[in-house]
Order: sequence, then structure tokens, then C-alpha cells
Amino acid sequence: MAPRLLCVAGITLTAFTLTGCATMRVSSHVERGLDFSQYRTFDWGPADALPIGDPRLDKDPFFQDQVEGAIEKQMAARGFERSIASEAPDVRIHYHASITRRLDIQEADRYARCDADDCPARVIEYEVGTLVVDIVDARTNRLIWRGWAQDSVESVLGNRDRLRRKIDESVTRMFVRLPRAR
Repeated sequence: MAPRLLCVAGITLTAFTLTGCATMRVSSHVERGLDFSQYRTFDWGPADALPIGDPRLDKDPFFQDQVEGAIEKQMAARGFERSIASEAPDVRIHYHASITRRLDIQEADRYARCDADDCPARVIEYEVGTLVVDIVDARTNRLIWRGWAQDSVESVLGNRDRLRRKIDESVTRMFVRLPRAR
């Protein structure tokens, strides 16, 4: 009985460790053939039509400030300037964040050795956060670039320092493929 209990405890610990260290998935899409040199200025656009995200993010001013600050920093690093109030921007930016629950089923002998004949699979439940950033041509209202990042938010939501680092990493990695302004 004791070896089986140790096996189950080891499997569970390994599964939680692997879930917490899951790699961030990041990607972006630029409209093919688009000449980005025509864009120089940006501003924030109206909210998108996506469904409401998670109230832990939607109503958190810290989260909103961090996301907007990280995006503005990346836009500036690529040569974009924030438009002044009296001028129309070349592009408008908006973002959407959501959190969903995920299940991961892991077989025992993939990550830990189990000597029993009936090593059970483990179901791990965790939360994944997704951040989507859209850049829209302000004149045509056409989506010209979309970036997204997705990662586990376990032990991140209640910790402002971890949340800030996760936001910075997400935005930095998704903006790598954003073409430079003229």
C-alpha cells in the first residue's frame, strides 16, 4: 500500500510541476503583402465585439495598466508614436483577455514510473489565460495585425509581480513579428 501511495503522490507532484511550467504559446499574423511603412501613429480603439473576458481581469486596473503600458512600449520600440488628440491615428489598437479552464490527462508512465498493474491516468485541471491584441487600419477599419499569447495563469493572478512579468513576456514575444513603422 505504501509504495502505491508514494507512486500516486509522485505522479501528482510531477503533473502539477509540468502543468505549472507549460510553455507559453505565442503567435502573430500580419496581413500578407501589406506595406507597413504607411503607418506611423497609433491610438487606442473602441472595445471589440468579443465576449466579455474574465472579471478578475476586466475589472482589474493593475492588469489593464500593465497590458496597455507593455503594448505602448512595444509600439514605441518599433517606431510608432502615439497620436496627439487633435490628429487621427494611422492605426488603432485594442486587446481582449480571457481565462478558460483546461483539463490535461496524463498517463502515469509518461512522467513517473508506476509498478502497479493498473497505473491510473491523472486529470489535471488548470486555468489558461489568453491575450489577443489587434491593430486596425484607422482609415479602412481593416485588421492588419493580430498577436496572441496563451499560458497557464496558475499562481499568477494573485501575485502582481508575476502578473506583470507574464504580461511583459507575452506582449514582447507577440510583438517580435510586428513590422516597424516608417
